[in-house]
Amino acid sequence: MSKDRETSKIRLSRRTLLKGTAGAAALLGAVKTQFPFGVHVAEASGPETKKAALGFIALTDAAPLFVAKEKGIFAKYGVPDVEVLKQASWGATRDNLVLGGEASGIDGAHILTPMPYLISAGKVTQNNVPTPMYILARLNLNGQCISVGKEYEDLKVGVDTTAFKDALEKKKASGKSVKAANTFPGGTHDLWIRYWLAAGGIDPDKDIETITVPPAQMVANMKVGTMDCFCVCEPWNLQLIHQKIGYTAITTGELWNLHPEKSLGMRASFVDKNPKAAQAILMAVMEAQMWCEKPENHQEVAQICSKRNWINCPVNDITDRVKGRFDYGLPGKVVEKHPQMMRYWNDFASYPFQSHDLWFITEDVRWGKFEPEVDAAGLIKKVNREDLWREAAKALSIPDAQIPTSTSRGKETFFDGKVFDPADPKAYLKSLAIKRVEIS
Repeated sequence: MSKDRETSKIRLSRRTLLKGTAGAAALLGAVKTQFPFGVHVAEASGPETKKAALGFIALTDAAPLFVAKEKGIFAKYGVPDVEVLKQASWGATRDNLVLGGEASGIDGAHILTPMPYLISAGKVTQNNVPTPMYILARLNLNGQCISVGKEYEDLKVGVDTTAFKDALEKKKASGKSVKAANTFPGGTHDLWIRYWLAAGGIDPDKDIETITVPPAQMVANMKVGTMDCFCVCEPWNLQLIHQKIGYTAITTGELWNLHPEKSLGMRASFVDKNPKAAQAILMAVMEAQMWCEKPENHQEVAQICSKRNWINCPVNDITDRVKGRFDYGLPGKVVEKHPQMMRYWNDFASYPFQSHDLWFITEDVRWGKFEPEVDAAGLIKKVNREDLWREAAKALSIPDAQIPTSTSRGKETFFDGKVFDPADPKAYLKSLAIKRVEIS
């Protein structure tokens, strides 16, 4: 081969390389715009499985799972075959978690934060057989509401339930039953409505009957007079107002500002067997949480949630409260940019503080779901995997300012002045007038 031909070939190779490099750079730039945290293609050894079955209940705090699926974020992290499957109730979620994905159940779920503890301890499972669970992340803060029936409209019930107590007593005296609905015994909604009732002197076990109703059936049951009040997430509180059946008494953030709510829970066996896949799922959900938090995405969040395969309801039953506009359903009571609107990412919404899990266990001791001598610290050590969250945050290059420096958020103050100190949960229990347990 002549020297001229060799030189020409070298130049051609360089030109081809430069052209290819420029094209790759342009493609990478486009990808970076779509996925600000980069594209995490599975490594050669990477996610052990590309699939998992995640359950959800039709509520707006499951939005990060919907978004992760709809926007291809699960696929981006190497787990394209993750299924996000609607569950009929929290009881069905529990049963399918006990079965597990390999037995036609589910591997994880959008879940009420106390449930992984109750399931892991065998408190709510068949024959009390434990199914070890992990909490990988919190899905949101705030965002639930307590609603009451239209028959109490003149009372304008809010944080103070004193007048509501009198009305309930009169109704019972007339021979009618009075009922408060939760979505799962010992779950978050059960604990919020119990705290609210008890703070006003209403014993939730003696003065009113507590019943369990799946979230999507709350409005229909209130319509036929099944209950006097209920606690649930959106869109069911706003739908109640739109159908002129009742009104919002309070948002749960008014009970406890920036309170923890749902979690991303997974079977311990799945995570232990597939640690890389579990991290991929966690990273995808965390990125989806960041996307959901941005105000410019709130309209699309509402539209996605309303779809048939997700919540399946009119988008106008969702939009306002996702955007932070709260019409309580009472004359003149409309709050724009509500300070207790749902948080998906801001205010450390995604990080699973162990101190918060301790509060949930302590409240479940209060109402007899756990025995007073439960080893809460030991249970939290087994279930709460904030270490996996921190690993995922590092892999995502989350700024230090968005990562808590402690596993405890410290003392928490409630609307009635009660204080929960994670260092002394027994003192908190002793301060509560209405409870099912005696604390010496």
